[in-house]
Amino acid sequence: MNKPKKNFYLTNKDLLREIHNSKMTYCWTRDENYTHYDLIVTGFDEITPEAVAEAKQNRATRLQKIAHQAEVARWEQGLTGKKTKPRAADFAVDVETIKDDDIVVRVMTFDHIPEENRKNKPKTEADLHSKCNFPPFKHYAVIEGDWTEVARSHWDGGKDNGHFNVHHGQTTDMLAKMYIKLCERYSMRGNWRGYTYVDEMRGQALLQLAQIGLQFNELKSQNPFAYYTAAINNSFTRVLNLEKRSQNIRDDLLEEEGLNPSSTRTFNAEWEAHIRNEAQKKLNNPTLKVTTYDTSDLDTEETGE
Repeated sequence: MNKPKKNFYLTNKDLLREIHNSKMTYCWTRDENYTHYDLIVTGFDEITPEAVAEAKQNRATRLQKIAHQAEVARWEQGLTGKKTKPRAADFAVDVETIKDDDIVVRVMTFDHIPEENRKNKPKTEADLHSKCNFPPFKHYAVIEGDWTEVARSHWDGGKDNGHFNVHHGQTTDMLAKMYIKLCERYSMRGNWRGYTYVDEMRGQALLQLAQIGLQFNELKSQNPFAYYTAAINNSFTRVLNLEKRSQNIRDDLLEEEGLNPSSTRTFNAEWEAHIRNEAQKKLNNPTLKVTTYDTSDLDTEETGE
């Protein structure tokens, strides 16, 4: 008897992992051990003893999760010989065992980004530098007792002989699949799936995610799912407004030529006439109970002429 196929759900944890992997393809790193960070700060001066303690705690938690997930995977394959699922508490890592030179701190900075006056009236620091596809940063770690730069974003080549580059990296295949799945699932919601141009909506949303997907800033939020769904909703709404504008222009031209407009305009006109008639009845007979309707969210879609 075959086991039922397990459902996999897209989570913030998965999105964060693939966003990080994609960003690191645009980076120079001194060693693979410095690709993962334990804390994010906005400036190098924020690396205080308190921040170091927080980074150690974050690293201990991350190591615990990695060890627990690995053991759970072995348990699911029946390699542990135990009937009960492993507990996360059994893999706790003592913070005292983590040394200062074990942690990596990400510092958000534009120091290595070339200056470029892209706007006449710059409002942010980013406006004073070359355009980047995601917020630039550097990684620092303690080497021989000093904080040393061990990774740099948007950098192609070595630290001393490399150059600024925003085109040599790429979005990982897994993150691209997540983009596609998000657009497909969002388009199946009841308020979108009935439109005949839903495919165009999905395409526009996918293009938008490809452009702004890596701009998600882990310093400000740990919820990329909300960030992406907001972008998808904006893309869908933009396509809807464009289609409505085009449909209204077409219906105006048809009416000017004495032809029947779309079924959407016909229905809306009939509905508005019905509402006006009901309101007039109420005015003529105040004692008459007339059911009113909220038409603020009313919208229909033309399925064919």
